[in-house]
Amino acid sequence: MAASSAESIAEVYAKRIFLAPRVVIPRAYVRLVLSSAVLAARPEFTVAAVTCREDHRGWSAAESHDRFRVVIVRRGRFRRQTGGVRADLDPTVAYLGVPGEVERFAHPAGGDICTSVTVTPALWRSMAGDRQPVRPIVYVDGAVDLAHRRVLVAARTGDVDFALAERLLTLIGHAITQAVAKPVPSARSGDRPLVGAAREAIGTGHPASGALLPLAALLGVSPYRLSRAFTAELGVSLTRYRNRVRVARALDRLEAGETRLAMLAADLGFADQAHLCRTVRAHVGHTPTALRRLLTRTVEPGVASHP
Repeated sequence: MAASSAESIAEVYAKRIFLAPRVVIPRAYVRLVLSSAVLAARPEFTVAAVTCREDHRGWSAAESHDRFRVVIVRRGRFRRQTGGVRADLDPTVAYLGVPGEVERFAHPAGGDICTSVTVTPALWRSMAGDRQPVRPIVYVDGAVDLAHRRVLVAARTGDVDFALAERLLTLIGHAITQAVAKPVPSARSGDRPLVGAAREAIGTGHPASGALLPLAALLGVSPYRLSRAFTAELGVSLTRYRNRVRVARALDRLEAGETRLAMLAADLGFADQAHLCRTVRAHVGHTPTALRRLLTRTVEPGVASHP
């Protein structure tokens, strides 16, 4: 989203996202804009790619499901409402759906692509025990992002019963760790649009998003308020969030086979190749070279690999 001032980016974000008309879209319409392709399925779980191809600003008809779901955004962003709580979702924030809850969706920013992982209540309980989820969102840190990408790599090999199952359990384990933990103290309601605007500026690569002070000036608030609000809303610092977004872009390039690490570092705004390598390793536990091998190799059918 292009904006020339702090006022314009905040206003445009509020008008397009937070103040979208609260109308219910007929279910028939929602069916027309959504498509789902199953990547892997067993009685206990399903992994699917879900695509929203069109723009609908209003809320969809209410729906519910009988399984637990972890839905990770791969491209784009959208909104979800359940239990009176709204969440803005993008590649850095996934959502956790629990059986029986009523939810609605809005896609005011256009189309998006997600990975939806559904598991039976029995499989969820086998991992989480009797602990109940207390958070409807999952912050997609480096560990969650890498686990998600490795699920998709395994799905392409066709080894559903071993390679994919192992990696899927790793992904669900990360989600459970966050979902049943103590809830992150929420930012005051007036700061949620601010945090959303900051996330959008960082996600779209706005020139002011390269440093805290210019970003705060762009949004028309003090750096202190922006930093505090961000940590309160997401549970991570603004600095770590920005690096997380850059690491995700690095993973995209590495997954596509990028070998020129110095150029990659320069493109993503790192000081040098060593800075890129340190940051990537701090977030996902592997060097860029090792990640390229993990994300581009195939798994021999019938042979499980370490998650």
